[in-house]
This record gives sequence, structure tokens and C-alpha cells, in this order.
Amino acid sequence: MRLSVLENKIKNTTTPLVVDFWAPWCGPCKMTKPILEKLREEYAGKVDVLFINADNSKKIMQHYRIMGIPTMMAFRDGESMFRRTGGQTETSYRAVFDALLADGKFKAPMKPIDRFLRLGAGAVSILWGLNTGIWWLMGIGGVVALMGIVDLRSLWTTLTNFFRRK
Repeated sequence: MRLSVLENKIKNTTTPLVVDFWAPWCGPCKMTKPILEKLREEYAGKVDVLFINADNSKKIMQHYRIMGIPTMMAFRDGESMFRRTGGQTETSYRAVFDALLADGKFKAPMKPIDRFLRLGAGAVSILWGLNTGIWWLMGIGGVVALMGIVDLRSLWTTLTNFFRRK
């Protein structure tokens, strides 16, 4: 697919569009593609799904700064609403499709293992900082532990979007 064709489709589609960048040799792509195909059938007429082979679309990959696959991007009303690199669960993909149909705001549920690892790593850093008297290590541990309680991606997205506009 050519970049101009994709951009035209993104701008002119009347339904939300999910674009999956994949490759035939990619292991995680082989696991996620059937999930997205299932959701494409389930959400037919409500959300369009487009699969782009990364090996055959170098200009598109460069334009959208795709560094890893699988990468899924979601568009609504010509605007990028969501982007995620790496294989996801069906529940996570379904949440994106539902958000595209609702208000477009996506909040990925944090997996219990992610929460546990963040809290654990934060606690270890805080204790290590207390034991050695390194205050900045305690601060980093506090931020990591906070990330186990609250997902800070929305804050990060807001800050990066603010600085990109300048």
C-alpha cells in the first residue's frame, strides 16, 4: 500500500479505522492477527481494520515512525487516537474498539502482574535508598511504586503532546 492511499483512507473514512502493522515472520504478529480478524468481523460496519505488511511498506513505516511490530494505530475522524506496539490480549484490543465507538478515549487496564512488578520494584528501590542514604533512589522508587497504583501514561501523553505543539 502507498502512503498517499493510506492517508486518504484515514482522512476520508466515516468509521473509525484500526491499522495493524505486521510481518509474516513476526511471532507476536501471528498471535494477534487472528484476534484482530475476529474483531474486524464482530465490529463490521462500525470499525474498519486494515492490515499493512511492514516488509512491503517502508515509507509508511518511516512516516508513522513505526519502530517495532506488531504496532496497532487507531484513527477516528482523521486523527490518531491510539497507538500500541507489541502483542496485546483480546480484552485490550476490544477495549480500543469500544473506545473508538464511544468517546475515543482509551484506558488500557493494568495487568495484575504489571501492578505487582511496579509496586515491588518501587518498594525495593525505596528500601535500598533508605539503607544507603541515596535520596534520589528513594524518589525513583516512589515514582515506580506510584506507577503501580496509578497509570501515568495519560500524564505522559499530555506532556508529550504539549511539547510537540511548541
